[in-house]
Amino acid sequence: MTELSFNSLAAYWSIPEVETNILVFMNLIGAMLLGLIVGYERSYHGRAAGMRTYSLVCIASAALVVIVGYPGHWYGGHSNLVSAADPTRVIQGIVTGVGFLGAGVIVKQGFNISGLTTAASIWAASAIGVLVGIGFYAAAILLTLLSAASMMWISRLEGWLPSRQAVAITLNFRKDFVPHEDILRRVALKRGYEVASGTISIEYRDGTFEWHFVAVELSKTAAAPLPELAAELAKFEGVVSFSLSRARN
Repeated sequence: MTELSFNSLAAYWSIPEVETNILVFMNLIGAMLLGLIVGYERSYHGRAAGMRTYSLVCIASAALVVIVGYPGHWYGGHSNLVSAADPTRVIQGIVTGVGFLGAGVIVKQGFNISGLTTAASIWAASAIGVLVGIGFYAAAILLTLLSAASMMWISRLEGWLPSRQAVAITLNFRKDFVPHEDILRRVALKRGYEVASGTISIEYRDGTFEWHFVAVELSKTAAAPLPELAAELAKFEGVVSFSLSRARN
């Protein structure tokens, strides 16, 4: 029997192979649901890595681990093809290298971080490639569908669920004016925001202070919209200029 014979190719879709792929299906779906739960907690608090990022990483990690439990079904059960080398070492090298590649698309500008979902999707794509490489075609197809669904539709789910948006704020004060953190925090609370802990940074040049921090909504209904918040800041004592932008901190 040659490697391209009908029986050899059909082995990839034999009953034992399909049953193994179904078990992988179940693990991937469970991993996706659990990843969504953890990701929602981060999304709710306005963090950069949300439901999409966590679900992609979780299902890709589950895929790479669960296949190790079924080495007898790799390559359609043709164990003679893997006797010369250890495929797990190859997989380890792939996911590590692709991880560095994904890190290259992450961009941080001030308090705003972008590219995390793209990086996670690149890593998930490497897991899809590994599944195809070992012959788990059905599992690879499901992982592709789950990854695409995560990127296309989970952002809508995040919009429906309660969450707290974050706003990056930069305040420039007039010369010799000394701002006080407790006053800023009280003002933020009155407008439905709280200053995120650990985000305040202060610059001082030529007698003027410049404050950078992230304010997180207490709730969608309580928080003032950005135009209203800008109008309030324009009247704030000591402020000569400011900037506001949505942030994922």
